[in-house]
Amino acid sequence: MAHVSLPNDAKAGPTKPEVRAVLQRKLDLDSTDHFAEVGSCTGAVTIEAARRAGRVTALERKPARLEVTRENLAANETTAEVELRAAEAPDGLPADADALFLGGSRNYEAVLDRAVETGVDRVVMNVSRLEVAGAATEAFRERGLLDDVVQFQVSRGYELAGATSFDSDNPVYMLVGGVDGDGNAVAADGGRRGRGGGDR
Repeated sequence: MAHVSLPNDAKAGPTKPEVRAVLQRKLDLDSTDHFAEVGSCTGAVTIEAARRAGRVTALERKPARLEVTRENLAANETTAEVELRAAEAPDGLPADADALFLGGSRNYEAVLDRAVETGVDRVVMNVSRLEVAGAATEAFRERGLLDDVVQFQVSRGYELAGATSFDSDNPVYMLVGGVDGDGNAVAADGGRRGRGGGDR
């Protein structure tokens, strides 16, 4: 995985490298994809997506954070056409996105409604709070989007009294799913499921 340079701080985030690695695997972006991100913040996810997707549209409602995204994006090599939008989702979301990442929980139900309406085939949402994770899981399920919920935690080693101890980050809940052209939920591996959740 290529290094992501983040010389500018948004005082929130960034999404940890290990979490981004799992996220990129779930999104499975390639050069034909239009990737949309809600809440670009430091731009860490934007940058990695812009190394894989053909087009990237990143939304950020806070102008200062959008500027941090812009500056950090300029500090990295990317190949995609990138558009940064100062907007609060679902406003500003492109109608032709193939993959969508929600980095925060603000307005997530309206964003999921738009994803269903426009037929986004890969939707991933990261959540760090348990109560929001539960509510968001139900929101995914109610819309026929839910394929998978992954919970993981990263711990980093540090020296303590001449040995190695570990400091743990907060757990992350990752909700994964999407819709296909027929309005059916799509499995993360590209398989198809009916909206009710059964395999076909």
